[in-house]
Amino acid sequence: MRARVARWLDTLANAGTLPDDSEEERLGKAVLTYASLLITLLSFFWVTVYTYLGLWLAAAIPLAYQVISTASLLYFISTKRYVAFRFVQTLMMLMLPFLLQWTVGGFMASSGVLLWALTSPLGALLFLGTRQAVPWFAAYVGLTVFSAAIDGYLSAGAADVPTPLAIVIFAMNILGVSLTAFALTRYFARRRELAMNALRVEQARSERLLLNVLPAPVAQRLKQEPGVIADTFDEVTILFADIVGFTSLSERVGPEEMVPWLNDVFSSFDRLARRHGLEKIRTIGDSYMAVAGVPLPHPDHAVATAEVALGMLDAIAGKTAPNGEPLRIRIGINTGPVVGAVIGLDKFIYDVYGDAVNTASRMESRGLPGQIQVSEATYLRLCDRYVFEERRLEQVRGKGDMSAYILIGRKPEGDNAGPDAMGIERPEAPISAAPVQTRVTS
Repeated sequence: MRARVARWLDTLANAGTLPDDSEEERLGKAVLTYASLLITLLSFFWVTVYTYLGLWLAAAIPLAYQVISTASLLYFISTKRYVAFRFVQTLMMLMLPFLLQWTVGGFMASSGVLLWALTSPLGALLFLGTRQAVPWFAAYVGLTVFSAAIDGYLSAGAADVPTPLAIVIFAMNILGVSLTAFALTRYFARRRELAMNALRVEQARSERLLLNVLPAPVAQRLKQEPGVIADTFDEVTILFADIVGFTSLSERVGPEEMVPWLNDVFSSFDRLARRHGLEKIRTIGDSYMAVAGVPLPHPDHAVATAEVALGMLDAIAGKTAPNGEPLRIRIGINTGPVVGAVIGLDKFIYDVYGDAVNTASRMESRGLPGQIQVSEATYLRLCDRYVFEERRLEQVRGKGDMSAYILIGRKPEGDNAGPDAMGIERPEAPISAAPVQTRVTS
């Protein structure tokens, strides 16, 4: 029953709203509608009391409020003209308590009925806003001061109200105003809580979408310091993976089959990258790119990338393409310096670029199906822990002849033969992967 009444009140309170109203406008209209309904119902007490006392003019004032308020509410619901409805209601809330006090005979005789006028500036705060409520409060203060100034004149012709009834009226005025103020504020607060909860849900959804586009540290920096972000990383490891024969495959398989299949393959790659601390940069068609060491340093970026690459081969082992052909991929890896930056204004992305990225791409494009091909720079950081097979690449675009290595697998425990045995010089010292942050303000 209680829930049904609450739903009915919400329906009635929102009867004057428009589909394109903002949440703030909806809330203001609902609060004012709710206030007019509540005060109209409570006015029956004063109509009854003053009729009982034979104060017909005093009884006519709350009765007039009920009639005018009901008429203006019906007019608002039918026409949606909020400004006129708002002005009429706020003006009546302000003026009628003072008129009633002057009619009955001042502060004492009316038992403080002008307290009801406080609902006018209080309501204005809720459905007009802080700035627009100030004139209504000033008018309330001015009328109160004026009433005090003429109280001696009014009290001379005050109505004879029995003391017990005067106390009851005084208590009802205090309780009625308190009930109205509490009910309106509670209704406003409840609606505000619902709006804030909805906002938090939307913010969480937006945050998830943002984190699907940008790495978390980069997204946080952009929120705190809007502008263009560009960081230099002294050493990271880049991985490219590409599905062999994808172009011809996509010509023979429809999108309704291809897209879910490709999503399943890349989702398994995403899980591997997340597990080993790599940052997925992008996918373009059947090409997958991830980097270890951006946007945060990775203590063992080359090893983590090697583990992801081996995991990719394991993940697709035995899988087939939608047309039944065996699924094969090429993987290329390189280690070196890059720049990580947020690129673009619309639909921006976090990207890395530099010669190290180009080399990793060449490792993939000149690789062998079902194999992991790494550059010499990566090999030097992995050869103590993994088994490799050397390969010579001729006339690599932009590079000339290059040494490359096929990653076969992990070395058995205790087998630490490295590049020294092959006569290859190691890097002099590990290069720091900490980014050098550069901000270019727009």
